[in-house]
Amino acid sequence: MKIVVLDGYTENPGDLSWSGLEALGDLSVYDRTPADMVIGRIADAQAVYTNKTPITAQTFEACPDIKFIGVLATGYNVVDVNAAKKKGIIVSNIPTYGTAAVAQFAIAMLLEICHHVAHHSEAVHNGRWTNNVDWCFWDYPLIELDKKVMGIIGYGRIGQATGKIAQALGMKVIAHDMYQNPDWVCPTMKYADLEELLECADVIALHCPLFPETEGIINKDTIAKMKDGVIIINNSRGPLIVEKDLADALNSGKVYAAGLDVVSAEPIPANNPLLNAKNCFITPHISWAPKESRQRLMEIAVENLVQFQNGTPVNVVNK
Repeated sequence: MKIVVLDGYTENPGDLSWSGLEALGDLSVYDRTPADMVIGRIADAQAVYTNKTPITAQTFEACPDIKFIGVLATGYNVVDVNAAKKKGIIVSNIPTYGTAAVAQFAIAMLLEICHHVAHHSEAVHNGRWTNNVDWCFWDYPLIELDKKVMGIIGYGRIGQATGKIAQALGMKVIAHDMYQNPDWVCPTMKYADLEELLECADVIALHCPLFPETEGIINKDTIAKMKDGVIIINNSRGPLIVEKDLADALNSGKVYAAGLDVVSAEPIPANNPLLNAKNCFITPHISWAPKESRQRLMEIAVENLVQFQNGTPVNVVNK
């Protein structure tokens, strides 16, 4: 079996091993593949892995040997799954590898907003504490999270993991999700409709999938219903937020701060209004990227192909 990885660099920049896939066939790994080179690289491949390189219906027409597409991520919108299904091609994703990492990152962004650790460390290294007339200083309001309310939109695995950490910090959690598990309800966690969450939350964290009904769920109308000075965290999907509306709310002070690991177009365009918004922390989509998380992703990616070869495909997204 010929196996091709179209864009392996972000998954494995050199600190992991491709040996698991090498054991399953003739493996070629490319760091990146431009769109006009996709067909040439996979023309005679039976198994193809992609992270963010699109695989279209035209690709399938030009590459009749393909039997399996492995997505090196949870989201699989880069693959035309309907076209793959018509061709009898299995498409498998990696559904649960990054739960702990993404939840940890959401809280890390929140804590940075609350304490501006990086800024104050830089100030000390630049000599400001050494030359300060007082024994301490701070340049931003410092925020205590104990007793505050975190509203979590989307209470699946990642939302639950984030909620667990928030509760450990002394926060109360209000969750909004169409599927409710009563086992999670306790004195510091309850489910609520979106209206109540928007009105009551001091912090709003987005952990929901991108569906038509969730696209733009944070917009000028929903922001107007939030508390003044609310904090918004999004390391789920960029299009959940209407970015111009959030930028306006940050600049007006309605939203105190935002921590974003995702935006609507990635890499972020230079004209994205959030780049010039006040108190907006933006990171380059790295919530998923700790080595431990990427190792799990690699192991699941290998197992997906093993199971396909055994005739028992798993994590199939185009059944």
